[in-house]
Amino acid sequence: MKQSTAFGIVAATSFLALTCLACKKGGEERSETKAAVRSEAEIKIGQTMPYSGPASSYGTVGKLQAAYFKKLNAKGGVGGHKINFITVDDGYSPPKTVEQTRKLVEQEQVLLVFQPLGTAPNAAIQDYLQTKKVPQLFVATGATRWGDPEHHPWTMGFNPSYQLEGSTIAKHLMSAQSGSKIAVLYQNDDYGKDYLKGLKAGLADKAKMIVAEATYEVSDATVDSQIATLKGSGADTFVNITTPKFGAQAIRKAYDIGWKPTHYLSNVSASVGTVLTPAGLDKSVGLVTVAYYKDPTDKQWNDDPAMKEFITFMKEDYPEGSLSDSFHIYAYIAAQTMVQVLTQCGADLSRENIMKQAANLDFAPGLLLPGIRIKTSPTDFFPVEQLRLVRFDGKDWVLFGDVLSAN
Repeated sequence: MKQSTAFGIVAATSFLALTCLACKKGGEERSETKAAVRSEAEIKIGQTMPYSGPASSYGTVGKLQAAYFKKLNAKGGVGGHKINFITVDDGYSPPKTVEQTRKLVEQEQVLLVFQPLGTAPNAAIQDYLQTKKVPQLFVATGATRWGDPEHHPWTMGFNPSYQLEGSTIAKHLMSAQSGSKIAVLYQNDDYGKDYLKGLKAGLADKAKMIVAEATYEVSDATVDSQIATLKGSGADTFVNITTPKFGAQAIRKAYDIGWKPTHYLSNVSASVGTVLTPAGLDKSVGLVTVAYYKDPTDKQWNDDPAMKEFITFMKEDYPEGSLSDSFHIYAYIAAQTMVQVLTQCGADLSRENIMKQAANLDFAPGLLLPGIRIKTSPTDFFPVEQLRLVRFDGKDWVLFGDVLSAN
């Protein structure tokens, strides 16, 4: 058994296994990338997740997915195969991610790595997994590097790209307040830089509207000083490109020092339960972000069949999870997408076929916003390329505008 710092014992006990190890066919052992299901009907899936460290609020993603696969196993698994989901803590630390991923691949012999979280942690393991030809599937980050099938055919992202999100915000900003003075706070890694690149691309020749930029490191204690500096720039618009801990700090600090800009928030920090509530709901009124899945706090979805099913799952299978935390919707949709890929694989659960099916998706999980689909192709490794704008009214994120696409 393997112990997870997030939820105790996480190995082949809680959720029966989905262990795809190489087996022999026709008297000859198949190659490492031709792993086949063993007679025990197991498929083993690995994951690294920050159950500790500066991004630990994301740990609930892995916990929910563990509960989802456990429930699926109780119903017979996928095509009769049970899932052994091994999710381990990397503390949002790239060196730790490398260490844990090597253990998953070389000791646990997982078929694939599903939803490893974080831009820097995933960048640290990408080349290793390419060399091993192990799928790095539905990476939980929106950096553009996860959608490059020509150079990294074993890696596929899941989130809408940060550049798409940044350009979407830019287009709205120019239409709503074209004379703005913009201040930007961003995480000093590929996540923040990708988003800023998209923002500037969307602004095009209006990029000079950005009058101040400030960065932070994930190891920083707070971003209070950065917020004070950005306020001092005279900016009337604030683009907040942060992860949850720092997102909540930025919202709260801006309000407390009397800075009341038009405030755009990155989608990865848009959870009412995890970010806005700690920051203060009253301090979050008027925030604008993008969305692609339904918000569990939004009453318009009370009678929605998919939301009812999700709430039942939460109450029965993950009762410790908050229904106000939109990360749970995200985690649920990602798990459904993983199951869709495995279902499409049929009897061929080789690593090559896993990637082939992941690159041939076209379906709409019920918790996506209307008009948005998960769609991929052999040349398009971005599953979600449509967004909606939403504004926080003090209780809920309220949709406005049309579905916006990458095209």
